[in-house]
Amino acid sequence: MDGLIKGLIDVALGGNNNHDQQDNDRDERSRSSWSEVVSGDQEKDSDHHPQKEEVETWQDNSNRHSPRPHKEQYRPQTQRQEYESETFNSPNRHNKSDEGNNDGWQTVGKPSKQTHKVPKDNWNSYKRPADEQQYSNEVEVGSRVEPSEDELADLSRACEKLWDLDLNRLTPGKDYEIDCGEGKKVYQKDDMAQGSLFTWVSDDVFRKPTYARFLSLLDNYNPHQGSKEVVTSEEKQEQASFIEEISRTAPIKYLHKFLASKRITSGSSQDFKRLLTSLWFDLYSRCGTSGSSSAFEHVFVGEIKQTSEVSGFHNWLQFYLEETKGAVDYQGYIFPRRRGEVPDSETQLLTIQFEWNGVLKSVSSTLVGVSPEFEIALYTLCFFAGTEDNHIQIGPYPVNIKCYRFGDRIGSVFPIADS
Repeated sequence: MDGLIKGLIDVALGGNNNHDQQDNDRDERSRSSWSEVVSGDQEKDSDHHPQKEEVETWQDNSNRHSPRPHKEQYRPQTQRQEYESETFNSPNRHNKSDEGNNDGWQTVGKPSKQTHKVPKDNWNSYKRPADEQQYSNEVEVGSRVEPSEDELADLSRACEKLWDLDLNRLTPGKDYEIDCGEGKKVYQKDDMAQGSLFTWVSDDVFRKPTYARFLSLLDNYNPHQGSKEVVTSEEKQEQASFIEEISRTAPIKYLHKFLASKRITSGSSQDFKRLLTSLWFDLYSRCGTSGSSSAFEHVFVGEIKQTSEVSGFHNWLQFYLEETKGAVDYQGYIFPRRRGEVPDSETQLLTIQFEWNGVLKSVSSTLVGVSPEFEIALYTLCFFAGTEDNHIQIGPYPVNIKCYRFGDRIGSVFPIADS
């Protein structure tokens, strides 16, 4: 009997030891794999997957998808073949009057944390004729909007001045909160974010005049690249009222003074507003279809290429709106180029990965919490006074404003965190 009991004990202990060893082996493999990713020891790094924002948009034709059925994704209600043959070529536009309209996509999987409805108190009034528009008072900043000789000679100094003049820039933790989740490398397909990027944004943000007018423009476009845009008279009025509103702010006043000093535009405010309107809203050909794109649509709204890639889409307000609808699935931040610089809830320059309507944007960068007038001023300044690569300093962030040109048009412009 003693031998039998001892044998049973040995078997039980042996089984536990084997089980513990298997668990330890799995834990060790997991730690090893993760440490390789964090340390960058894996060879699939920037030499093979360059972390240049828009490389996939302008140069790389590879298709990338993230098959994640466990998280919320948008999937078409029809077959993919029908979607590619009809939706990408469809002239149908977003209907502003349809609340909760998902444009033919349905939400599947885990529901979004976001339940916020953006206040749209004055949006309809922005479509009214010019003589019925009501604007904010002119910002009085005196000589601060006069560019110095140093600023006229140094683009970085001028851009830093714009940052200082962004009186409408938001404060993290007070006006909004983000949760960056975990980091990843560009080529990794795993979703490293448990939830949304934005935890909340204050309703007061959407009542700021320049923010509200900017937001009213975002649903004027068909995001499918190659679809011809039809701009209504009401949408043209929205564009004009947005340009008028931002022209009363400090960053745009500074931009006007700077460009006039460089003889890029005249001192006339009307000439300057026409220049901004033409630069950002005039339609041009992309993917062989005339009148299918504009600088504003590409940079701020985003486009979906026929090769199933997200192109453009560099604005944080658009990201928030699409995230609240469930159309954007945030998948984590891209590891910073400089080790030890991990983004947190206070960071206002992010490099991230996400899906939009089920299509992957493997790497995208955006300035978070900055005002619409600041981004318009910054990108316009770099387009006229800079080159393709504009290495500047804005606030605490060394950044390269990458600027692609289509002749005398903005093809794309966006920030890349500098190393």
